[in-house]
Amino acid sequence: MTAPQGFRAACYTLEGLNSFAVTLYFNYLFFFLRDRFGLSDKENLACAALLGLTYAFAAWQAGRFARRCGYFTALQTGFGVMISGLVCGALLDSVPGQILAATAVNIGMCFIWPTLEALISESETPAHIPRAVGIYNIVWAATNALAFFIGGTLIEKAGYRIIFYLPLALVCVQFALVFWFKKIRPAVHAAGKNSAPAFDPNRPSPAKAKSFLRMAWLANPFAYIAINTLIAVLPGIAAKFQLSPMFAGFVCSLWCFARIGAFIALWRWPGWHYRFRWLVTAFATLILSFAAILMAPNLAVLLVAQLFFGVAIGLIYYSSLFYAMDASELKSEHGGIHEAAIGVGNCVGPAVGAAALQWVPQFASSGAIAVSALLLCGFGGLVRIWKNGR
Repeated sequence: MTAPQGFRAACYTLEGLNSFAVTLYFNYLFFFLRDRFGLSDKENLACAALLGLTYAFAAWQAGRFARRCGYFTALQTGFGVMISGLVCGALLDSVPGQILAATAVNIGMCFIWPTLEALISESETPAHIPRAVGIYNIVWAATNALAFFIGGTLIEKAGYRIIFYLPLALVCVQFALVFWFKKIRPAVHAAGKNSAPAFDPNRPSPAKAKSFLRMAWLANPFAYIAINTLIAVLPGIAAKFQLSPMFAGFVCSLWCFARIGAFIALWRWPGWHYRFRWLVTAFATLILSFAAILMAPNLAVLLVAQLFFGVAIGLIYYSSLFYAMDASELKSEHGGIHEAAIGVGNCVGPAVGAAALQWVPQFASSGAIAVSALLLCGFGGLVRIWKNGR
């Protein structure tokens, strides 16, 4: 038995609304910090590193909190903390105040994503988990891309306060929806927990499956090393090509749409499951496309590199979540580990980039080179795990 249609729709509605809200807020927060307080790329990277460090610890604990205290308690806690952070962000007019507000939004978000991942996967039979994970990925990626694409336009039309007020309104709606969500949940009881998973001709032995899980958990934070470094320096990229926030949203969101295409393809075609060559190729593509985006000499290179970047990110993220949900009974806790791994990447990438710009400020590309070197180290670790698990 799979989850009722209304329950699935509720999960995906909460997910889509939250993805739109946090993307609009966090992706354009760095533009706001630059334009309102004059923060440089180095200072924006330092802020991003701090937020990533907070996310890593909070997400891990939030996944365990959801398992101990209940999913709906976790969702209500998360939305409540996010609301507090967004209210503070709208009212406080200082860099410390904005960092404090962003930290609160960040912590609140940690209670939401591991919980939603667990609710979606635990409410499906093993045979339906790949489909559920596929739809989950497409929903959040689509609303993420939409928020990124139109965010700059909203800012130019309504001012920077829109990045606080619109997410705040959406999170309040989500908080209210949880009470309805709670009423329809009792009809679902970890559907089909003991039923057999769908036949997968690529499924390896349990030991090798665990090695794929370890590889995906390594690759995913490195993917977010690239993503969060890129988002933190987007104001600098926009300035380089003389793009307003509106046109930065149009041009620099292309990789998000490429990621949606990758998610759809991976959802419909399972041939990539437990295939090392797909994961290692994606990682290599990630490194090359990341460096090309940050050092692009013109818009054409920037656009083409984003296409490859989005596809690579899509496969790495999908692998991490699929293997975590496919190989474990502790969905919320492993969902928390998955999100904590994202937080590690969100911290380490910007921290390395900021340090490089601090130590070698005379080279504008020092941050990009340092983070690319870090990604190469991750690539070596991926290959080592594969060799040890063969």
